[in-house]
Amino acid sequence: MDSAPYAPLLKEIGRGARGARDLTRDQARTLFSQLLDGTVPDLERGAILIAMRIKGESQEELLGFVEAMQDGAARVQAPADAPRTVVLPTFNGARKQANLMPLVALLLAREGIPVLIHGRHDFDSRVSPFELFEALGLAVSPDVEDASRRLAGERLAILPTGVLHPGLDAMMALRPRLGLRNSSHSVAKLLDPLPGRSVRVVAVTHPEYVDSMGQALPVLSADGGRALLMRASEGEAYLHLRRKAHLQGFADGQAIDLNPGSNEDLDWPLSTACEPAENAALIRAILAGAEPIPPRIADQLAALRRLAMG
Repeated sequence: MDSAPYAPLLKEIGRGARGARDLTRDQARTLFSQLLDGTVPDLERGAILIAMRIKGESQEELLGFVEAMQDGAARVQAPADAPRTVVLPTFNGARKQANLMPLVALLLAREGIPVLIHGRHDFDSRVSPFELFEALGLAVSPDVEDASRRLAGERLAILPTGVLHPGLDAMMALRPRLGLRNSSHSVAKLLDPLPGRSVRVVAVTHPEYVDSMGQALPVLSADGGRALLMRASEGEAYLHLRRKAHLQGFADGQAIDLNPGSNEDLDWPLSTACEPAENAALIRAILAGAEPIPPRIADQLAALRRLAMG
């Protein structure tokens, strides 16, 4: 493909954080579609991704990117006899403390609330969540059909993001090569494989993304969608056990404050059990009642229960 059409676009978005201009929603959707299907030449693709990283996505750009992603995403069948399916993304893994995202999933599934986990891992410095799934005896589905069957029968399924959207996965895989995250990492948090039957958990680390996602989610939930915006713990979709909760729900285009009534910092022990076997043992102990459910995990469960069953 001729790379010349991308030069005018790069001139608009590549002038730095102050001088760059935003794309329209239609422009953003077209561009992201081309990035996802791999038709943008490597040089221009890298330039576009770095330019967007420096500029930051506007709300209209983010919405256009999400529309392009959803157009090419695979669909998972939601159980007809169950509440909405909670969608938990996982892209980071454990670094200094135990990863309790699988605990959230297993506790919800035990209550009959379906949970679909999707993710990928390329951090050499972190423990992969997929290693933790293996230590917990949780199977990773090879395709959407198997995931749909597991949701119906077991209320829990795990899929690599590459199964749901190969183009999105390929863009995320550029992080080690470019040295930086790109727009695909933000957009992937909004992937919805079960439109109209899901609760998307959007876990963000940086404060600016709390604002940008908080502006986009009313639009993305306006057609009957549900979502939970929360601060991630080490990038994973579970609340930090000691910090104040940040739980904002979205249903039918409306924001809902789902924070607990008493919302202060807590003096709760943090486990450093990052290795898969130790991490899995901690999760099993909590599931068995040998260890208490951390209060912040209980707060997150209450918020998700309300969105999935309400």
